Amino acid sequence: MKLAEQVAIVTGAGRGNGRAVALAFAREGAVVALASRTASELDAVKAEAKGLGGRALPVQTDVTQEGSVAALVDRVLADFGRIDILVTAAGAAAFGPVLDSKIEEWERMVAVNLRGVFLACRAVLAPMINRRRGTIINIASLAVKRPIPGCAAYAASKHGVLGFTQALAEEMRPHGVRVGALCPGAVDTRLWDSVPNPPDRSRMLRPEDVAQAALLMASLPPHAALEELTILPSAGIL
Repeated sequence: MKLAEQVAIVTGAGRGNGRAVALAFAREGAVVALASRTASELDAVKAEAKGLGGRALPVQTDVTQEGSVAALVDRVLADFGRIDILVTAAGAAAFGPVLDSKIEEWERMVAVNLRGVFLACRAVLAPMINRRRGTIINIASLAVKRPIPGCAAYAASKHGVLGFTQALAEEMRPHGVRVGALCPGAVDTRLWDSVPNPPDRSRMLRPEDVAQAALLMASLPPHAALEELTILPSAGIL
């Protein structure tokens, strides 16, 4: 199996892309720490991972809170002794014209999408550096590549993720820690349930597609690094 005996943390693991990544990693032999705010969702994903023959540890976590993220990493290190992979899949989104946007939506997206990535990455760096190995995959968005009307605030938070990821990759290069950004286009998740007149969801990516891309980035041999990967529906931007 591609990730046999590796230890991975996946934030946002209760649903959507995070859930798909966690299950794909568990299927490939990784022990997966599932991080999300909703305990019931984590328990469900743990059961799914067990059904696939995998091992999962649910840890209720708020990625916007430094203490909560630190407790997550401490628990994983206490139980397994190391962290090989981090995937930051927790995310928040709200769409609409800037003129109609709400400051609460802006602050929520920055807190989850950017602050959450920063806190999770920073928390795993020391144990990865000590072992001179590790892979960090931050899920950004196609919105950092192409301007999409109605996505200004969301794009700003994800541009921050991309810039942070690129700088961190250079910082970690001498330490043997790989850092990359995964930039998916529209993915058919529950996010779209609350969006009026969404694009045709049947033409979107599936969370499992994003998971396969993350698996590719995580399973490359140690001498190779995939620092930026864009995946979009074959139909293009929807």
